[in-house]
Amino acid sequence: MVLVPRTPEGCRIYAVGDIHGRADLLDRLFGIIGNDLDRHPPAGRVITVFLGDYVDRGPASRGVIDRLISLQERGGDVVLLKGNHEVLFERFLKSGNDDDENYLYINGGMATLSSYGVETAGNRHTAIDTMRHLADAAVPDAHKRFLAGLPLSARFGDYFFVHAGVRPGVPLEEQQEDDMLWIRGEFLRYAGDFGAVVVHGHTPVDAPEMLPNRIGIDTGAVFTGRLTSVVLEDESVRFLNTRG
Repeated sequence: MVLVPRTPEGCRIYAVGDIHGRADLLDRLFGIIGNDLDRHPPAGRVITVFLGDYVDRGPASRGVIDRLISLQERGGDVVLLKGNHEVLFERFLKSGNDDDENYLYINGGMATLSSYGVETAGNRHTAIDTMRHLADAAVPDAHKRFLAGLPLSARFGDYFFVHAGVRPGVPLEEQQEDDMLWIRGEFLRYAGDFGAVVVHGHTPVDAPEMLPNRIGIDTGAVFTGRLTSVVLEDESVRFLNTRG
């Protein structure tokens, strides 16, 4: 296990946890990161990594994706990873499956459809296929391309960035998509070396978890109002969030 993990030389990384449709918190965090850059000017490269779960549950999934696409288009070092909720959203749009009702009514998909202007009031009485047709027509092609193009992981220095985590005992370069998007127990309980310090979201925690082998930064923004970023630079680790 790396005793003192480091970013690449002269590199600062802002990694952002699960947003879940809270465009208001994302805007606030952009401002906080901007102030941090002003107060602590970077010596070199700045990378911003988003750990996925941009959609569902919160009221403004469309707005979140609009902001992230705009950020991509402005250039700079921005890495946007895929979370399991992006997969659920894509799956719903593409074809019917047994999980559609769970996605809409348990996993927050109705809020996402509403953000695209799909009428959701009382539509437990509306056929799911009808809702899918309306949603597919309402979601811009640019958003569909955005979802399809999201990578699953990134590595910088001694840090590996992924939405959910990794499977212990499997080399990082051989990790499977299902684990990177969904894993919890086996990953969270493991105290050994993953081959890098894993920075992840997916599992909500009251405060950021900083362990020798992983850093968890999903602080349940959609429910708590606390969207968290970990700031990594050389050997230092610190945290920013929208609730101070």
